[in-house]
Amino acid sequence: MKQSDKIHKFLILTLLCSVTSFVQGQIKHTRIDTTKLPKGLKYEGNIKNAVRWTDNLGDNIAIITETGIYKSKKYNNEDYGSDAELFAYRFIISNDSIKQAWKVYDFIKECHVDIEASFIKNTFQITDLDSNGVAEVWLMYKTVCHGDISPCDMKIIMYQGQQKFAIRGQNKTDIGKDDNGDTLYIGGEYKYDKAFADGPKVFLDFARKLWDKNIMQEWE
Repeated sequence: MKQSDKIHKFLILTLLCSVTSFVQGQIKHTRIDTTKLPKGLKYEGNIKNAVRWTDNLGDNIAIITETGIYKSKKYNNEDYGSDAELFAYRFIISNDSIKQAWKVYDFIKECHVDIEASFIKNTFQITDLDSNGVAEVWLMYKTVCHGDISPCDMKIIMYQGQQKFAIRGQNKTDIGKDDNGDTLYIGGEYKYDKAFADGPKVFLDFARKLWDKNIMQEWE
């Protein structure tokens, strides 16, 4: 075999391996039109995204929702402040029955300054990184009540089946320049839980990349 043919064959094999690796890390899922969700599926908030897939656990739907900033009707008091909440759900669909598998809930309450409780764009993902036929559902969001440029609390929550994995910390914010003109930052630290520490390395690697990609606070 000619040297050029060997190189060509090597490149093809490398490409095929790369494609195979990518496919193994994914699980086929489709985004759902929110007007076509199954009847009887109960949730709070306004849907930001909804997806459906089939894995070894069955027919699944996951949705993420946000309330946005609102004044609670529970407190008829102008001095109360504002609230904001977010939710995530996974449901298992079997014939005409719907079972809630898990729910994530977080919030900011009674805030008198700037408030945020929102999922971070393009971080809601469905994967099968360990290729065991059970999907991992990834959520990433931030919450804050502040009147300055301090960091937001930030979390990555991942579920594989019923097992929860979590990373908690703060995002990173630019607070100006030092005397040398270099940018100063605060925040960015995080801690991961025992589930991530004891779980497959591929999970923590993915989570760290997701954190680093979204670490900077974006001001509107």
